[in-house]
Amino acid sequence: TFIIIFDPITMSRRISTIFISFVITGETVSSFTAALMPLTSHVLPQGRMALRIFEPRYIRMVKESMKGDRKFVMCMLNARGDKENNSHIFQLGSSVSIVDFDQGKDGFLGITVEAKELVELEDIVTEDDGLRVGRCKPLDIIAGDANNIEEIGRKLESVFQSYPELASLYDNLFFEDPFWVTMRWLELLPISSAQKQSLLYQRDLGRVVSYLEDLIE
Repeated sequence: TFIIIFDPITMSRRISTIFISFVITGETVSSFTAALMPLTSHVLPQGRMALRIFEPRYIRMVKESMKGDRKFVMCMLNARGDKENNSHIFQLGSSVSIVDFDQGKDGFLGITVEAKELVELEDIVTEDDGLRVGRCKPLDIIAGDANNIEEIGRKLESVFQSYPELASLYDNLFFEDPFWVTMRWLELLPISSAQKQSLLYQRDLGRVVSYLEDLIE
């Protein structure tokens, strides 16, 4: 990893005289290795999801994440893919962090994760216990003009009011934020994973909002 260290005094005087030092540890800044958890349910940036963990491979994944040894990524399943070559995992996933955990009455580990960023997956391999691991390249946030989200924002708020267990996952709700509203709808709507992948690759928030408006009417 390249760690960029800025001298704040120099930076404040003149940007052209910033001194940058690099510490090389084997990975580039733009990519990292992470464990992968493919699911039929989806979580996207700034979204949260509650999970019950009971398979040994995913218990190991959580332990490694909580120790800071390795991140993990929530992935979408590709029904047309092949598990043997790991093509059953779509290319876009969400890097997550654990924000809460508990031991349920059923003895299973319960965690709540929050998605931090979209990542593009490559070089997926399967470890001995069946846990998938891949190289992850972060993607820039979806951008663009999406000012007219009042209607779908109100409808999303109604959904959260109808499902308090969903709302309880969040510390704050942002029904007026175009990006937040768009990501929550993409998580909730019963559209195919392939279509969601296509929309996320649009990289244009306005176009995605237009699609959602037509769908939600």
